[in-house]
Amino acid sequence: MLINKNISSQPQYQNCNHTIYVPVIEYQTLSVSTKQLLLTSYMKATLIWNDPEMSWNTSVYNYDEVVLPAGNVWTPELQIANGLQTSIEDGSKDLLVYSNGTLRHTVLVTTEVDCEVNMFNYPFADDSCPVAVESWSFDGCGTQLVFGDLRLNGGSQGDWKTTNVSFESKGNQHTYILVSLSLKYGNPFITLLLPSFLLVLADMVSFALPVGGGERNGFKVTLVLSFTMFLGILNDELPGDSQCSPVIRQSARMHVMKHTNILKRHNKIHCTSTITL
Repeated sequence: MLINKNISSQPQYQNCNHTIYVPVIEYQTLSVSTKQLLLTSYMKATLIWNDPEMSWNTSVYNYDEVVLPAGNVWTPELQIANGLQTSIEDGSKDLLVYSNGTLRHTVLVTTEVDCEVNMFNYPFADDSCPVAVESWSFDGCGTQLVFGDLRLNGGSQGDWKTTNVSFESKGNQHTYILVSLSLKYGNPFITLLLPSFLLVLADMVSFALPVGGGERNGFKVTLVLSFTMFLGILNDELPGDSQCSPVIRQSARMHVMKHTNILKRHNKIHCTSTITL
């Protein structure tokens, strides 16, 4: 009987607006791209709504609840407002319908959003990224989400750790999930920060070399090449220049410029001395 109704649009009320309850969202961070500043998230959301057309009289049909194919019933449409790529699918081919017209369903959401993390103190970085979950609405008509509990599943993905997730509101109609991220500095410290310290230490040691010989000049050339290679590694690992560009990159550039100027000045003095002789 219920399947034959083939209801494919949302329940209609006088104000053309329908409330969808989201009692639980289970959130998980799949990955964080440090280079492209992208956050990939996975969410499992439970949806509950009421449709009077789906109710029945239990004295006639002696069942308090039934299972129906999700494809034969209207289900709410979730959207990620700031999602670059979003995939939404049913958590099950079936959904649960109660005799009073209440329906219960689960959807799985995978989305990729921009995550402008402040990388100035890299590799000691932490920031928050919003994931805007909303439903379809147009000109006051559509569906409205009412959120309940938000649970964090898993917390460590690669070099990043998800420390907290919470619902935040912007105005009266915009609610988003705020994902707090923290960079695990162990691996970046060993692969990036420690080599930069060693290069700076080698630069300080170079001042002990004699000025007159060619040892200092050759050593400075080696340092310039080392810092240049280090900059290449940073460009592969970190995002491009921005207002919060990592200070470690700026430091490496300053060292390259400094040693290049020293080499130019040293070669100029050497050439002048050769001409005089």
